[in-house]
Amino acid sequence: MVAIAIEAADKLKEEGIEATVVNIHTIKPIDKDLIVEVAKKTGKVITAEEHNIIGGLGSAVAEVLSEEYPVKIKRIGIKDQFGKSGSPKELLKYYGLTAEDIVKNSKAILKIS
Repeated sequence: MVAIAIEAADKLKEEGIEATVVNIHTIKPIDKDLIVEVAKKTGKVITAEEHNIIGGLGSAVAEVLSEEYPVKIKRIGIKDQFGKSGSPKELLKYYGLTAEDIVKNSKAILKIS
């Protein structure tokens, strides 16, 4: 997902929107200091993961932010449902995990059309 997030950040930059991409490679232990630092810098947080958003990275980040530095957060990932089969490209599109989807969600959280 990091490469896709970087692609989305590049697309946002072309539109004059600055984005920070952070590679959180482990959920346990979660890097609380890094998450809070980024939230303070950006004011809003989007997580993207090829995983169920319940109990995954998005949930862990949301827990940290709710206790340490509450900001608006959007979790992008697989909703609470059974998975599908397909090629990686098909699944990314089906679950809304493409760079374009991240751009769309970024604009929504920033209230930009």
